[in-house]
Amino acid sequence: MTGWLCPLCGGMLRPNGNSLCCENRHTFDRGKSGYVNLLLVNEKRSKIPGDNKLMVNARREFLDKGYYAPLAEEFSKEAAEAMAGIPEPAVLDAGCGEGYYTAYLKAALEKAGGLPQIFAVDISKFAADKCARRCKGVECAAASVFRLPMADASCDLVTCLFAPYAGEEYQRVLKPGGVFIMVIPGENHLWELKEAIYDQPYRNEVKGYELEGFDFLNKRAVDRRILLDNPADIRSLFQMTPYYYKSGVDTDARLEALERLETQVSFEILTYRKK
Repeated sequence: MTGWLCPLCGGMLRPNGNSLCCENRHTFDRGKSGYVNLLLVNEKRSKIPGDNKLMVNARREFLDKGYYAPLAEEFSKEAAEAMAGIPEPAVLDAGCGEGYYTAYLKAALEKAGGLPQIFAVDISKFAADKCARRCKGVECAAASVFRLPMADASCDLVTCLFAPYAGEEYQRVLKPGGVFIMVIPGENHLWELKEAIYDQPYRNEVKGYELEGFDFLNKRAVDRRILLDNPADIRSLFQMTPYYYKSGVDTDARLEALERLETQVSFEILTYRKK
């Protein structure tokens, strides 16, 4: 068994050569990296849902240089502490991107002595493919967080970093008392970048921490300043954000003119327990 459910009939998917099949013979082929595309055509809101190749590659190039390593370390530490005492936790990284944080998560849980079974989904097939290449031993799939191909009460931990919040689905797949960890940008995240390229920069809105169906347990703040003295890194940072596709000609010109940038990065790691 793989832990995935067939998105067509809900049956358990089992390995069959290089494919996954259910008892009704619905078949889904694995890509060369090992990921499987479980996103149905009627679930797509665009021809290429999620991040495209440009955004995925920009994120990988930027993150691999370690700019956000402090966040990855604090996030994975929080996850390992939450799973202490559970020897074989079932973990879902919802909206995994290209797998940078998934890899930290896997390493932290294994270092803590556990034998985790880790699943990772992203609506972007390019991201799911990159995640599978980076994170060997992780079951990766292209799927929507709003229709997770997983059984009810099958996960001890669900994580969500900068991905859409699908509260009903996260509650459905979590076991009673399961843990949910969400990472969101802080109010001043990338403030100096916004100042450099926008006429009227705005701060991120941080809403209340209450979530229906969950008890709020803890918040970890990660705040630091990073220096980017490489124009390519500045562009990669901008391209991996939603701001890039909302920018115009003037914004792009200002970005091209930046040769050096020191900016605030601010994150909040929020931990919850399912009621």
